[in-house]
Amino acid sequence: MEHLFLKTIASPVGELLAGASRNGICLLEFFQEKGKYKHLQKVSAHFGVEPTFGESPYFEKLEWQLEEYFSGNRKEFDVSLDIIGTDFQKKVWQELLKVPYGSTISYLRQATQMGNPKAVRAVANANGANKIPIIIPCHRIIGANGKLVGFGGGLPRKKFLLNLEKKHSKTGETNLFLLF
Repeated sequence: MEHLFLKTIASPVGELLAGASRNGICLLEFFQEKGKYKHLQKVSAHFGVEPTFGESPYFEKLEWQLEEYFSGNRKEFDVSLDIIGTDFQKKVWQELLKVPYGSTISYLRQATQMGNPKAVRAVANANGANKIPIIIPCHRIIGANGKLVGFGGGLPRKKFLLNLEKKHSKTGETNLFLLF
Protein backbone atom coordinates (compact mmCIF):
# COMPACT_ATOMS: atom_id res chain seq x y z
CA MET A 1 0.00 0.00 0.00
CA GLU A 2 1.28 3.43 -0.94
CA HIS A 3 1.78 6.11 1.70
CA LEU A 4 1.97 9.83 1.18
CA PHE A 5 3.70 11.59 4.05
CA LEU A 6 3.62 15.34 4.53
CA LYS A 7 5.81 17.78 6.38
CA THR A 8 5.83 21.56 6.64
CA ILE A 9 9.15 23.29 6.18
CA ALA A 10 9.89 26.89 7.13
CA SER A 11 11.72 28.89 4.47
CA PRO A 12 12.57 32.50 3.60
CA VAL A 13 9.68 32.44 1.09
CA GLY A 14 7.18 31.19 3.65
CA GLU A 15 5.91 27.83 4.70
CA LEU A 16 6.44 24.98 2.25
CA LEU A 17 4.52 21.73 2.25
CA ALA A 18 6.62 18.72 1.30
CA GLY A 19 5.17 15.40 0.27
CA ALA A 20 7.01 12.12 -0.06
CA SER A 21 5.99 8.78 -1.51
CA ARG A 22 8.03 5.62 -1.08
CA ASN A 23 10.02 6.66 -4.20
CA GLY A 24 10.93 10.25 -3.32
CA ILE A 25 9.73 13.81 -2.97
CA CYS A 26 6.53 14.24 -5.00
CA LEU A 27 5.35 17.60 -3.68
CA LEU A 28 6.89 20.86 -2.58
CA GLU A 29 4.51 23.72 -2.63
CA PHE A 30 3.96 27.13 -1.18
CA PHE A 31 1.33 27.84 1.43
CA GLN A 32 -1.21 30.08 -0.26
CA GLU A 33 -2.74 33.03 1.48
CA LYS A 34 -6.17 31.48 0.94
CA GLY A 35 -5.10 28.65 3.24
CA LYS A 36 -4.90 26.07 0.47
CA TYR A 37 -2.26 24.16 -1.35
CA LYS A 38 -2.55 24.10 -5.14
CA HIS A 39 -1.29 20.58 -5.87
CA LEU A 40 -1.91 18.56 -2.68
CA GLN A 41 -5.28 17.21 -3.81
CA LYS A 42 -3.87 16.17 -7.23
CA VAL A 43 -0.97 14.30 -5.64
CA SER A 44 -3.26 12.63 -3.12
CA ALA A 45 -5.62 11.54 -5.91
CA HIS A 46 -2.70 10.18 -7.95
CA PHE A 47 -1.69 7.84 -5.13
CA GLY A 48 -5.28 7.11 -4.08
CA VAL A 49 -4.53 7.74 -0.41
CA GLU A 50 -5.15 10.40 2.15
CA PRO A 51 -1.86 12.08 3.02
CA THR A 52 -0.71 12.06 6.62
CA PHE A 53 1.87 14.11 8.44
CA GLY A 54 4.78 11.91 9.32
CA GLU A 55 8.40 11.15 8.67
CA SER A 56 9.98 10.03 5.45
CA PRO A 57 13.64 9.24 4.81
CA TYR A 58 13.53 11.87 2.03
CA PHE A 59 12.55 14.80 4.26
CA GLU A 60 15.87 15.16 6.09
CA LYS A 61 17.85 15.41 2.84
CA LEU A 62 15.26 17.79 1.34
CA GLU A 63 15.39 20.12 4.34
CA TRP A 64 19.18 20.10 4.36
CA GLN A 65 19.39 20.84 0.63
CA LEU A 66 16.77 23.61 0.84
CA GLU A 67 18.70 25.20 3.72
CA GLU A 68 21.87 25.11 1.61
CA TYR A 69 19.99 26.54 -1.39
CA PHE A 70 18.55 29.45 0.58
CA SER A 71 21.97 30.22 2.06
CA GLY A 72 23.49 30.31 -1.44
CA ASN A 73 25.58 27.17 -1.00
CA ARG A 74 23.61 24.79 -3.25
CA LYS A 75 23.07 25.25 -6.97
CA GLU A 76 21.53 21.85 -7.81
CA PHE A 77 19.43 19.35 -5.90
CA ASP A 78 19.94 15.60 -5.84
CA VAL A 79 17.16 14.49 -3.53
CA SER A 80 15.15 11.58 -4.96
CA LEU A 81 12.02 12.71 -6.79
CA ASP A 82 8.78 10.93 -7.62
CA ILE A 83 7.55 13.12 -10.47
CA ILE A 84 3.81 13.01 -11.17
CA GLY A 85 2.53 14.30 -14.50
CA THR A 86 1.80 13.52 -18.13
CA ASP A 87 4.59 12.54 -20.50
CA PHE A 88 4.52 16.06 -22.00
CA GLN A 89 4.70 17.70 -18.57
CA LYS A 90 7.64 15.50 -17.61
CA LYS A 91 9.47 16.56 -20.80
CA VAL A 92 8.83 20.22 -19.96
CA TRP A 93 10.09 19.71 -16.41
CA GLN A 94 13.21 17.90 -17.65
CA GLU A 95 13.91 20.97 -19.77
CA LEU A 96 13.53 23.16 -16.66
CA LEU A 97 16.28 21.18 -14.97
CA LYS A 98 18.66 22.29 -17.74
CA VAL A 99 18.24 26.01 -16.95
CA PRO A 100 21.34 26.90 -14.92
CA TYR A 101 21.21 28.36 -11.45
CA GLY A 102 21.15 32.15 -11.64
CA SER A 103 19.85 32.16 -15.23
CA THR A 104 16.49 32.72 -16.83
CA ILE A 105 14.97 31.83 -20.17
CA SER A 106 11.63 32.66 -21.74
CA TYR A 107 8.72 30.30 -22.22
CA LEU A 108 9.31 30.72 -25.97
CA ARG A 109 12.93 29.66 -25.65
CA GLN A 110 11.93 26.68 -23.54
CA ALA A 111 9.37 25.59 -26.16
CA THR A 112 11.94 26.15 -28.93
CA GLN A 113 14.54 24.06 -27.10
CA MET A 114 11.94 21.30 -26.92
CA GLY A 115 11.57 21.48 -30.69
CA ASN A 116 8.17 23.17 -30.87
CA PRO A 117 8.19 26.98 -30.66
CA LYS A 118 4.43 27.04 -31.23
CA ALA A 119 3.86 25.17 -27.96
CA VAL A 120 4.53 28.20 -25.76
CA ARG A 121 1.11 28.11 -24.08
CA ALA A 122 1.30 24.35 -23.48
CA VAL A 123 4.80 24.73 -22.03
CA ALA A 124 3.61 27.56 -19.76
CA ASN A 125 0.67 25.43 -18.58
CA ALA A 126 2.99 22.49 -17.88
CA ASN A 127 5.30 24.77 -15.89
CA GLY A 128 2.26 25.85 -13.87
CA ALA A 129 1.48 22.20 -13.14
CA ASN A 130 4.94 21.61 -11.65
CA LYS A 131 4.36 20.06 -8.23
CA ILE A 132 7.97 20.42 -7.07
CA PRO A 133 8.98 24.07 -7.59
CA ILE A 134 12.42 25.27 -6.49
CA ILE A 135 13.75 21.72 -6.99
CA ILE A 136 12.37 21.71 -10.55
CA PRO A 137 13.10 25.41 -11.15
CA CYS A 138 10.04 26.79 -12.94
CA HIS A 139 10.81 30.16 -11.33
CA ARG A 140 13.64 30.57 -13.88
CA ILE A 141 11.19 30.97 -16.76
CA ILE A 142 10.14 34.52 -17.66
CA GLY A 143 8.15 36.26 -20.35
CA ALA A 144 9.67 36.86 -23.79
CA ASN A 145 9.75 40.58 -22.92
CA GLY A 146 11.94 39.86 -19.86
CA LYS A 147 9.15 40.45 -17.35
CA LEU A 148 8.28 38.19 -14.46
CA VAL A 149 5.11 36.31 -15.27
CA GLY A 150 3.31 33.16 -14.25
CA PHE A 151 4.43 31.57 -10.99
CA GLY A 152 2.15 29.47 -8.82
CA GLY A 153 3.84 30.71 -5.66
CA GLY A 154 3.21 34.33 -6.63
CA LEU A 155 5.44 36.88 -8.33
CA PRO A 156 7.00 38.18 -5.07
CA ARG A 157 8.32 34.67 -4.36
CA LYS A 158 9.55 34.30 -7.93
CA LYS A 159 11.37 37.62 -7.66
CA PHE A 160 12.90 36.53 -4.33
CA LEU A 161 14.17 33.23 -5.76
CA LEU A 162 15.64 34.85 -8.87
CA ASN A 163 17.35 37.57 -6.84
CA LEU A 164 18.72 34.96 -4.43
CA GLU A 165 20.22 33.00 -7.32
CA LYS A 166 21.62 36.09 -9.04
CA LYS A 167 23.23 37.16 -5.76
CA HIS A 168 24.99 33.82 -5.36
CA SER A 169 25.61 33.10 -9.04
CA LYS A 170 29.17 32.92 -10.31
CA THR A 171 28.19 34.55 -13.59
CA GLY A 172 28.82 37.95 -12.08
CA GLU A 173 25.58 39.28 -13.53
CA THR A 174 23.94 42.03 -11.55
CA ASN A 175 20.69 42.07 -13.54
CA LEU A 176 18.46 41.59 -10.51
CA PHE A 177 14.69 41.64 -10.76
CA LEU A 178 13.99 44.49 -8.38
CA LEU A 179 10.83 45.63 -10.14
CA PHE A 180 7.97 43.75 -11.74
